Amino acid sequence: METITTVKIRLVTIADLYNFVAVAGKYDFDIELKSGRYTVDGKSIMGMFCLDLREELELTAHTSHSDPFFSEIEGYIVK
Repeated sequence: METITTVKIRLVTIADLYNFVAVAGKYDFDIELKSGRYTVDGKSIMGMFCLDLREELELTAHTSHSDPFFSEIEGYIVK
């Protein structure tokens, strides 16, 4: 059974966006980000530019919340 984890994140600057994509690219599971009606691949810098960064983004990762990925993006997770 596949584990899926969903959290809210906020990417404030373009540097945050580039850093997030760099971190996401290190992992072999799917990562999607959703803003409004748009859902993009969290590993795609071009896709990320389609999102409204003024709003919180919904992140869906096809892994468990205990995966090291979530430690690496902890600063972006909305508490």
